[in-house]
Amino acid sequence: MREFKGTKYLCNMLQWCQNFIKAVLFGFFAVFAMASYPFQNACAQSGSYQLAVLKYRGGGDWYSNPTAVPNLVAYCNEQLGMTLSEEVATVDVGAPELFDHPWLHMTGHGNVVFSGSEARNLRTYLEAGGFLHISDNYGMDQYVRREMKKVLPESDWAELPWAHPVFHAIYPFESGLPKVHEHDDMPPRGYGLFLDGRLVVFYDYESDLGDGWEDWQVHRDPEEMRQLALQMGANLIAFALQGSVESN
Repeated sequence: MREFKGTKYLCNMLQWCQNFIKAVLFGFFAVFAMASYPFQNACAQSGSYQLAVLKYRGGGDWYSNPTAVPNLVAYCNEQLGMTLSEEVATVDVGAPELFDHPWLHMTGHGNVVFSGSEARNLRTYLEAGGFLHISDNYGMDQYVRREMKKVLPESDWAELPWAHPVFHAIYPFESGLPKVHEHDDMPPRGYGLFLDGRLVVFYDYESDLGDGWEDWQVHRDPEEMRQLALQMGANLIAFALQGSVESN
């Protein structure tokens, strides 16, 4: 029994070291990219970037909207000249591979659960320069708020004013987020979590951007609404790659 505990401890230490090394490297290259490439060059310099969908526990359907992020990648590449990887990864909250992706997308309809180690891993990712976009597909609001408190206990959700740079990174959204789906028929809102003055998490609520990125056949949303959702998604990616620092 003592030998088993020692082996388990050694494995945990090795995983922690791997995560730490990845975090340091991720942070170094994020800082280097922000210092070396101004925003006007972000599209041209993004060839090595791969976006990812966040896989979490708790029973919520993290896998919903499977065509959403691939369609957003295609839109950014075709319309804006970005060269994002066409292959969208799936990554576990607690995995060291989290640090391979500068932009994560999280969605679903239900429960979300982060373990203590998963919360620490996600926090380290955000501290190192990563960006998380959460899109409430309806029914995950209370769980997102509860679990993100584990990740950033010192940060409170701030409703972002429509003048915030995230709404204007490429396409101007003077009146805020598009209302893709009705949900509870409340106005769409954009919330943020900040670390050292940097917006690291963007949460669209009562908007459902992810549904707007899906193939037309899935929800049959009007093309104008789909375009607005894709444009706002492009803003989120551009903002994350730009590495903007804004005070909340």
